[in-house]
Amino acid sequence: MRVMVMVKASKDSEAGVMPGKTLLAAMGNYNEELVKAGIMLAGEGLHPSSKGVHVEFSGSKRTVVDGPFAETKELVAGFWLWQVRSMDEAIEWARRCPNPMPGDSEIEIRPVFEAEDFGAEFTPELREQEERIRAQVAMKDQ
Repeated sequence: MRVMVMVKASKDSEAGVMPGKTLLAAMGNYNEELVKAGIMLAGEGLHPSSKGVHVEFSGSKRTVVDGPFAETKELVAGFWLWQVRSMDEAIEWARRCPNPMPGDSEIEIRPVFEAEDFGAEFTPELREQEERIRAQVAMKDQ
């Protein structure tokens, strides 16, 4: 199963405070462990929301709202995409993670939808399209 592991933003990350050498080294070592274990598929840190936007949808109308955004605890400062056997395994790996922020922090783990989760609505034609898109993305990474 794939899971998205999200590091929640903090006041410091939203203020653009960069991690120190010790935290960068600890996270680098942790990421190496994830790769060696075959867990990590992707992972990145994100700029503060002041550099981002929200695109809001209402019917056919689209509204772009510039950051920063007020609810820091609801924002994501970074993420991993992991391939794990179970949610329990994801939790075990998350517990081994160095604290990703200088102070208190939070990590959220959520399963990624797989093709079989969509049932009959995900027709063979739609599955073929999805596979074609994934193959194209994989080719860009090479």
